[in-house]
Amino acid sequence: MIIIRKVAELLDFVGHQKETGHSIGLVPTMGALHAGHLSLVERAVKENDCVVASVFVNPTQFNNPTDLATYPRKEEDDFKLLAEAGVSAVFAPSVEEIYPGGPEAQPRHEFELGEAAEVMEGKFRPGHFQGVAQVVSILFRLCSPTRAYFGEKDFQQIAVIRNMVKSEGIDVDIVACPIKRADDGLALSSRNALLTGRQRKVAPEIHKTLAYSVDYAKDHSIRATHDTVVERIDAIPEMKVEYFEIVDARTLLPVEEWDESPWIVGCITVYCGSVRLIDNITYKNTF
Repeated sequence: MIIIRKVAELLDFVGHQKETGHSIGLVPTMGALHAGHLSLVERAVKENDCVVASVFVNPTQFNNPTDLATYPRKEEDDFKLLAEAGVSAVFAPSVEEIYPGGPEAQPRHEFELGEAAEVMEGKFRPGHFQGVAQVVSILFRLCSPTRAYFGEKDFQQIAVIRNMVKSEGIDVDIVACPIKRADDGLALSSRNALLTGRQRKVAPEIHKTLAYSVDYAKDHSIRATHDTVVERIDAIPEMKVEYFEIVDARTLLPVEEWDESPWIVGCITVYCGSVRLIDNITYKNTF
């Protein structure tokens, strides 16, 4: 595995891969890697001739400076894990390499992301998805990937990136990979490392409550299901639901009745102390 810091070096590497007819799998990450990331890499290695993983904490997708400052960074550990997983190259640029002159100096481009970017995360983190689209579009331009791999824990992000790819006319296959969970059900996340011991013990209640609600939903309305999930999680002193939305999985717009869509997903964000955790669960998929 080679470590690439400069855009020019990455373009040379990608150009050589393309000249030899190799397919390229891209796994974009912000580092602090865990088994969830590695499951994306494993699939990418199986499906492509060459795999590039990026390790870059993108400042333009953080609307909370504290969240950016405290985001875990473990570069040396990340490189070791990626090498062991079979990655061909890791792209780990500086902020200045991606955004010459700084993020604020970049030309403003408003991506067409659709209604999927306006709800849930889009509502509570204004500008977040524009920042995501900005860095992902740059990575797509630099890497020219055949396929790009994203985890379904970030369910809304995948929908938004698919909208961005369509609106920008980018030729890449977006591959969604299942959520990887700890043995106790907690969705793996780099932010889990920020949890205290007590918080880590109660955080699995998010998934347990969502799993419980799937059976509950069989005999109850969407509204009752929603309220039950929020009430059960908010009853835990360390946790507070920021939002819980039951949506059409294709549009991410809320539904009011179970028969409104063939594919319905519940998406949740919970503060466990000051740590913001996201998760989702499928209620129905006959799509």
